[in-house]
Amino acid sequence: MKINYRHTPKLLLILLTSNSFGQNPIVGNQFTADPTARVFEGKVYVYPSHDVAGIDGKGRKNWFVMEDYHVFSSENLTNWTDHGVIVSQNKVNWVDSASYSMWAPDCIEKEGKYYFYFPAFVKDTTKGKGFGIGVAIADKPYGPFVPQQEPIKNVRGIDPNVFIDNDGQAYLYWASGELFVAKLNNNLLELATEPQTIANLPKKGLKEGPFLFERKGTYYLTYPHVRNKTESLEYAVADNPLGPFEVKGVIMDESPSGCWTNHQSIIEYNRQWYLFYHHNDYSPQFDKNRSIRIDSLFFNEDGTIQKVKPTLRGVGTTMASSTIQIDQYSRMSMDGVKISFLDSLDTFKGWKTVLENQDTWIQYNAVDFGNKKYHSVQVNTLSQSGGILQIRLNNLDGPLLSEVAMPKGNNWNTVDSELLKSSNGIQNLVLVLKSKGTVEIDWIRFKE
Repeated sequence: MKINYRHTPKLLLILLTSNSFGQNPIVGNQFTADPTARVFEGKVYVYPSHDVAGIDGKGRKNWFVMEDYHVFSSENLTNWTDHGVIVSQNKVNWVDSASYSMWAPDCIEKEGKYYFYFPAFVKDTTKGKGFGIGVAIADKPYGPFVPQQEPIKNVRGIDPNVFIDNDGQAYLYWASGELFVAKLNNNLLELATEPQTIANLPKKGLKEGPFLFERKGTYYLTYPHVRNKTESLEYAVADNPLGPFEVKGVIMDESPSGCWTNHQSIIEYNRQWYLFYHHNDYSPQFDKNRSIRIDSLFFNEDGTIQKVKPTLRGVGTTMASSTIQIDQYSRMSMDGVKISFLDSLDTFKGWKTVLENQDTWIQYNAVDFGNKKYHSVQVNTLSQSGGILQIRLNNLDGPLLSEVAMPKGNNWNTVDSELLKSSNGIQNLVLVLKSKGTVEIDWIRFKE
């Protein structure tokens, strides 16, 4: 189903999207980038930028085009609710509404108010050319947000990040060639100090997207950095939010597919740390249309960050009764498996798994069967030759859950197959092709 967000009532929008299942990428019906994740009211809220296509009269073709912001929330990091547009370039007094320049944002809570920080191109050049950073305020993390009439004075740049220390002092970080920091006044709307350049960071290569967090008394400044051709995610540490910082290493390497940008935030939620970032999953030929992802992040005993390897499986469990996108895999055989779009002209339809040889396999982790009694499994499949697909638990020689006979034909078919044994709790699934020929799989789902 296609949703026209511009004309969809907000309540209906939430109902339509609240059952959206997201592994990686976590949003599957629009382009999203630059995710700032925050924990508010016991949920994770993600504030990304929103990539759209640049066409005549709408932004700059073949460049970043962003006209508004959505916010998404989840309690389990699997089911995400889109709360709709919270700020638009057409409804902010100081923004050039023809610039499509609403880049990476942030949001912070103080005393029951939510402050949303966003960069955009200033329309009144007498106030300074280029990007300003504005603030919109709400009583709830999903809005409605009311933008301030003017951007923050004495700030020019992009990628705002706000950190409130344990003593209540707030700091604003941003990028403009270098990374900058200044203290904020108690109202979070004005600078309390002059901006200062953050020293001791790499001299060469673009640096942007600062995001600072604190853990066990150490302040971690994270940022994308172009060392070679594309951005890797790196970090430096200090014992003070103002530094001096010491560069420590890389959180995530450059994209193997060549996506030029990356942008990060890091949170702890339910005693686990997570890295939020983006990639151009739904737009592999054009890296200015991106999509946000999540993967788990871990620390070494000395406080250094273990490098995060990006995955399609992402995080969170998947209910056995939901549509399980097996193409967002955890592992697969070395040869004979590929992932491709269902429809290359409409990438938001997602992906399919193609098993090309006998005994090739793909694994999908963390499926929650709970204590329910499932009697069958559905597989949405296409195979010109037909075939036999085994579904096993946890590994290649694990218990056989079902043996699915897939019909021969040129069209997609949803096949029901009886379960040979019951299962409960959280299990990993391994799908193995046990016949010759090629089989395509869209999704699987278990039925009570």
